[in-house]
Amino acid sequence: MKGKILVVDDEADLRIMLKSVLETEYLVVEAESGADVKRLLAEDAPDLMLLDLKLPDANGLDLLPQIKRAWPDTEVVVVTGEATFEAAVEATKRGAYHFINKPFDTQMLLVTLDRAMENRHQKEENNSLRRAISTMSGSSAPVFQSPQMQQVVRTIERIAPSDVTLLITGESGTGKEVIADLVHSMSPRCKNKIVKVNCAALPRELIESELFGSVKGAFTGAHSDREGLFRQAEGGTLFLDEISEMPIDTQSKLLRVLQDQKVRPVGGKADYQTNCRILAATNRKPEEAIKDGKLREDLYYRISAISVYLPPLRERRDDIMPLANAFLKRFSAQANRVLRGFTLQAADRLTSFEWPGNIRQLQNEIQRAVLLSEGPDIDASDLSVSDIRMVPSEGHDTAFTLLEGVERNAIIQMLRETGGNKLETAKRLGIGRQTLYNKIKAYGIET
Repeated sequence: MKGKILVVDDEADLRIMLKSVLETEYLVVEAESGADVKRLLAEDAPDLMLLDLKLPDANGLDLLPQIKRAWPDTEVVVVTGEATFEAAVEATKRGAYHFINKPFDTQMLLVTLDRAMENRHQKEENNSLRRAISTMSGSSAPVFQSPQMQQVVRTIERIAPSDVTLLITGESGTGKEVIADLVHSMSPRCKNKIVKVNCAALPRELIESELFGSVKGAFTGAHSDREGLFRQAEGGTLFLDEISEMPIDTQSKLLRVLQDQKVRPVGGKADYQTNCRILAATNRKPEEAIKDGKLREDLYYRISAISVYLPPLRERRDDIMPLANAFLKRFSAQANRVLRGFTLQAADRLTSFEWPGNIRQLQNEIQRAVLLSEGPDIDASDLSVSDIRMVPSEGHDTAFTLLEGVERNAIIQMLRETGGNKLETAKRLGIGRQTLYNKIKAYGIET
């Protein structure tokens, strides 16, 4: 199951249809009125919510602020048969993730829900790190003690007030989205929102419509005009994550938008002026992405007026224990447990591990240890990283550096422990599924 979804609609037939479509991937809970929603607000929050704006006893727009106060992490997708541009804008202002018109294509709905779920996961993964960054300006001990990350934050402090484009590079899990949030929060655009899109998660045939918008009839399934992300980010910031996964022809159109500051919706005949700051990120090395034909060289030069590189956790070990302690405090509170800290053996294990999944993997490891530990401190025996051992090279390791060899062996070991389940392997390592696939291919791992 991907998660729990609450479907709110007074049409019983539509709820039945949606449940049949969604129940193979989600735990589906139903509600048919505003009263039902208000009653459910006292219970555990769903991961996602489909909310009809027109309910027999309430207006969905009026419910949205109450929903977001009670369930701030729930991603709400608004559904309505009487859509207007004004309603879409107002729903977004009140916390909705997306706006869908009735009748809708179920495949498009599933794509939207997948993106909403991914957005929720990304926010969860970054909340602790975002709080960690905020401590650097206070009197408490800084979470980032490494010179590399302190330099990154100093750079962000200098460039955030400007509108210069920024390219953030680094391996998966190093906190690129958190840096984008930090730039936005420290800029004059912070009063408006930051809109984020993972270019690798969007189907090729939909990415231009998502970015630039589309007009009714522009393509099959375009039943109405669609507002693009550039329009949604007006006055704010647009964060293009994994930009090297964007199709090359779309990169060409994006380059023209950045140069002219004008956007033309798919199928449209007129441009509109755009005003948003562009931040981009990639987990690929830009020079390799250009060489492999994954990133246009001219686009690279356009988006990298300033570049920030986030080093992997193994290259800044001074940050491991401060981050581990920050995660320990957070997850102990969530689990209603009192844990004093880490034993010397546990700290040694954490600081000596290579962390192929970087901060995301460290966070997952600490959360697991908090839930499974029995003593007042986290001990080495509570950590799963102790189980990752060097395995026979099978003739491949000689082509890799020492660190690459360690990472490759960690992936092989975890694949064995999960019985070859790649989704579970990626989850345990704290990396994305596509990142795992890329590493399996790059390291020649047989599955």
